[in-house]
Amino acid sequence: MTPKDKQPSDLYQAREKRIEDVIELRQPDRVPIFLYSTFWAARAAGMTCEQAMYDYSGLSDAMRKAIVDLQPDAFQPCHPMLSLGPTMDMIGYRQLEWPGDGKTNPDVSFQYIDREYMPASEYDEHMLDPTGVYLRKYLPQLADVFKPFADLPEYPSIYYTRILHSLAIFGQPEMQDSLKLLMKAGEEMQKALGENFNFIMEMKESGFPLAASTSGHAPFDVLADYMRGSRGGMLDMFRNKDKLLAAIDKITEFIPRNIIKTASRVPGKIIFIPLHWGLDGFMSPDQFKTFFWPSLREVTLKLIDKGLTPCLFWEGDVTSRLDIIKDIPPGKCIYFFERTDLFKAKKILGDTVCIRGGMPVSTLIMGTPDDVRDRCREMIDVVGDGGGYIMDAAVGIPDEAKPENVRAMFEFTHEYGVY
Repeated sequence: MTPKDKQPSDLYQAREKRIEDVIELRQPDRVPIFLYSTFWAARAAGMTCEQAMYDYSGLSDAMRKAIVDLQPDAFQPCHPMLSLGPTMDMIGYRQLEWPGDGKTNPDVSFQYIDREYMPASEYDEHMLDPTGVYLRKYLPQLADVFKPFADLPEYPSIYYTRILHSLAIFGQPEMQDSLKLLMKAGEEMQKALGENFNFIMEMKESGFPLAASTSGHAPFDVLADYMRGSRGGMLDMFRNKDKLLAAIDKITEFIPRNIIKTASRVPGKIIFIPLHWGLDGFMSPDQFKTFFWPSLREVTLKLIDKGLTPCLFWEGDVTSRLDIIKDIPPGKCIYFFERTDLFKAKKILGDTVCIRGGMPVSTLIMGTPDDVRDRCREMIDVVGDGGGYIMDAAVGIPDEAKPENVRAMFEFTHEYGVY
């Protein structure tokens, strides 16, 4: 029976069961395959990257076409990462360069700007009042609209009638302009996220589950990516070890709370957590066991306790630390690998986590459909043996992937991946 012969509700249940089986390390009826991409669906539909970041409904149309054509077992929506152009323009956002910002090629992906946003000298202040540091020092660096926030009072020291006095700042023209602009930006983001939610529900009604209901981060990555910068994060492991660990502990308390709250609003229970700095080429095994894994494991366990399924996306190569990351409850997580040796991963982790990935992006970009089918066969035969495997490209489908290669990956998995 083909998907066209089944009702969408039956297809949805079958796909959810297939995904549930591989996560819980049971052999499903077939190897599931996920659709995860950044700009690929938009570009395959004839959109530029700039159009994808500014045209919410056009992005939905492109995603819809890709999903209907490829028939994935689950999909990861593009809107949360792409439908940001109008809002970023509005607030003067500075952490990204993106197609549409007036200086970037309209048909290339966005680029994160690595900077030091919190100097090491502010660790103590961050530990004392993280929200205050975030409002008064961090946000004003990220966007023009937040500049007046630098003058916000230190509210933990303000009580009684001084609370009334503190309202004077909201009467200042600069602050009022900022708040008015934030209201407009909020309305714009409501449109973008509303389009995303409506699309998710439409796809659910059409029989397609979510590959991720929301996302999160490793505590170390929050500091190294978004606050200290890559250089600061590296140096702090040597120069500010105790303060770095204390800040990691603090952030570890906040991350699961936000994920759990957000996940409760949308269908699905898979939480996508991309990981940046725990790879072999950046940290030694001892550093990984000290700075990265304990806090990430704690976040992961808290999500599992709430009935959620963390999908840890191990970017880069983590082959040398497979034994370390095996320390997790079996049948509760997905490990999505980019460059890690998946054959070794299957041997070491096969009885613990569901493995996702395996298709090199170079094959999808430069190879032929036969190359794609050969790789799929190898992954299904070895990594998919007995279940516990999700077919996907190494970092999702790259923007430059040939449509015929992507189609070959999905069609071959649908046919050959049957147990």
